[in-house]
Amino acid sequence: MPSTLLSPLLLLLSNVFMTFAWYAHLKELNDRPWWIAALVSWGIALFEYLLQVPANRIGFTVFSIGQLKIMQELIALAVFVPFAIFYLREPLKLDYLWAALCLLGAAFFMFRDKL
Repeated sequence: MPSTLLSPLLLLLSNVFMTFAWYAHLKELNDRPWWIAALVSWGIALFEYLLQVPANRIGFTVFSIGQLKIMQELIALAVFVPFAIFYLREPLKLDYLWAALCLLGAAFFMFRDKL
């Protein structure tokens, strides 16, 4: 698989783990002490790092560091919005659209030399 596809795919998978590590404890462990939530989150985050580190190393062979960062932010929002709506039952807000448009603008400026 080309690095231009493998890196975003690994970042997508790592962001799924990251989102669960950062936010799932708010729903699932809200009746437990914070340190239990932290330990569970660290356990989940391990899998995030096992995907994120190779994603960035592979991606750095074809993307700049700025492009990797903006790509990660776009992927994070793309993972977070469905997670917030379907898992945490948060209402869909127009603010998600505005945030996405701002990130798309950032992506344009970071990737415009490749267009």
